[in-house]
Amino acid sequence: MEEIRYVHTNIVAENWSILCEFYIEVFGCRPIGPERDLSGKWIDTLTSLSHARITGMHLELPGFTEHGPTLEIFSYAPEDLTDEWAPINRKGIAHLAFHVDEVDRIVNKVLELGGSMVGSIVVREYPELGTLTVAYCRDPEGNCIEIQNWNKDEGETLDG
Repeated sequence: MEEIRYVHTNIVAENWSILCEFYIEVFGCRPIGPERDLSGKWIDTLTSLSHARITGMHLELPGFTEHGPTLEIFSYAPEDLTDEWAPINRKGIAHLAFHVDEVDRIVNKVLELGGSMVGSIVVREYPELGTLTVAYCRDPEGNCIEIQNWNKDEGETLDG
């Protein structure tokens, strides 16, 4: 049987180094491997862009080892200059989700480091699952992040 495994999620950033620092500071992601500086005919062929240059890096996601999936944050030249944030209900990939111990504390960190709220923090009881505390935020470049905590019993948490 063919081996298949999930490798990474890519975010295209206006400034990859600033956005990487945000995910490092807020969620404890760690840089993995060398910084990328990719260009040439092979990149143009791959992306269907003329004279493309891609710079950025991969970040180890919390809860995984260096062999786990990563968050790949890249900047492109030339860049797409549209500057519209996608609504939370648009088709396609909508958000990244992180389980945290204290939703309020992480939301405050997001706000301190240039992010914003989409709605408000919500606490919802699910009799069969426990208590969900959750918020939708945006990173400094507008990408949506779900910050959640599932608490079934005291001291026991579930990823949702």
